[in-house]
Parts: sequence; structure tokens; C-alpha cells
Amino acid sequence: MAQYRQHSYQAPEGATQIILVRHGESRAASAENPFPLVGGHGDPELHANGEQQAEMVGQRLKDEDINAIYVTDLQRTQQTAAPLCRHLGMTPIVEAGLKEVFLGDWEGGVMRIRAAAGDPIFTQMQEQQRWDVIPGAESLETLNSRVMAGLKRIHQAHPNEKVVAVVHGGVIGHIMAHATGAQAFAFNGADNGSISRIVIHGEEIKVRGFNDNAHVSSTLHDGSGQLT
Repeated sequence: MAQYRQHSYQAPEGATQIILVRHGESRAASAENPFPLVGGHGDPELHANGEQQAEMVGQRLKDEDINAIYVTDLQRTQQTAAPLCRHLGMTPIVEAGLKEVFLGDWEGGVMRIRAAAGDPIFTQMQEQQRWDVIPGAESLETLNSRVMAGLKRIHQAHPNEKVVAVVHGGVIGHIMAHATGAQAFAFNGADNGSISRIVIHGEEIKVRGFNDNAHVSSTLHDGSGQLT
């Protein structure tokens, strides 16, 4: 009698497996000490807690069969990737298309301050699930165009390979929502240092995991899912 067992998922020929890592916790925002800007984007360094999370990410992923490590041009992703790069003897590749959502007038740490104050624009942004409710901020259409272009470049460079991309909470949330057809903000709030997984094959993106935080659970606190 023929028997047909269940099998684990196997990525199709030519696909790219991407491990999306959210950067470690960045330093606290304050009106007196705003974040420096790089190309208009806030560029804070890691908090001491974020440095610990970076080490934990490195330990978690060092034994996986990884072919490349990607970061953005913002230092918190580069600092988070550094321990894993040391373990694997790799130099990170910058993919600026995966940098965080541009927040316009609320860059430099302003969004955290406004959110904590209960600013009505922040509430409106959450209700409408559009970043560009913030003056000067990026539209979902613009965000989608640059993020998908960045993922496409990685996919084209790494068929049949697995790569790590250390990126940002807003970007991870956008990728997950785009891939699943969910509401725009449905996946916002991935924890610092968390791991999500996707598989790209042509134009198709499959979600294989979201917000795996077991390795950093001891470092998480109430603010860990806040963006930027």
C-alpha cells in the first residue's frame, strides 16, 4: 500500500531565503539630544541593551549556512550585524533601499516623543495606517517601491542561497504586510533583535516566520516594539 507522508517546506529552485533581523535597541530619544541625520533619516547608535542584543543575534545565527549579510546605511543595523560578521568572517553589504521609513518632520527621534505624548497625528497615523499623515513623511507607495527594489536586488544576487538582512521595524512590517496582503500596519512592532524569515522566488514572497525573539527575550521591555 502506498503511503504519503507530510514533508517540510523546501524553497523552490532559484529562490532566495532572507533572514530579516531587526536592529538592536537604539539609544533613547530626547528633545535635548536629537538623533543625527543621514540623508534625512535619524541615525542613532545602539543603546547598551541593543549591543547585548546584537551579540545574541550573532550567537543565534552563527551556525546557519549564510552566504551574505546585508545592512542599511544607518549605523544601528551595521552595529547589530557586527558580531555575526565577526563569527562568519564576512563584510556586510549595504542595501540602502531597505532603510527605515522616512518620517519627514518627525525624524531625529521626534516620533518617539510625539507618540509618548499622545499626539493626535500619531493616533491618526495608526488609524489610517499611512506614514504620510506625518508632514513630509514617506507614502506607502514610495516605501513599497524602494523596499521591493532592494529585495529584488538581493534576490537576483543570491539565487539558491540564504542571506541575512539587518533592517528596521517599519521595513519588516511592510514586507510582511505586502507578502500576506494584510493591513499596512498589521506587522508593525517587531521586537529589537528579533528574527523573521521570508523566501523570494521571482515576484512571489512567502513568509516563513515572524518576530522570533527567543534569543533576546531577557532583554525586552515595554518599549521594545517601538519603531525607529
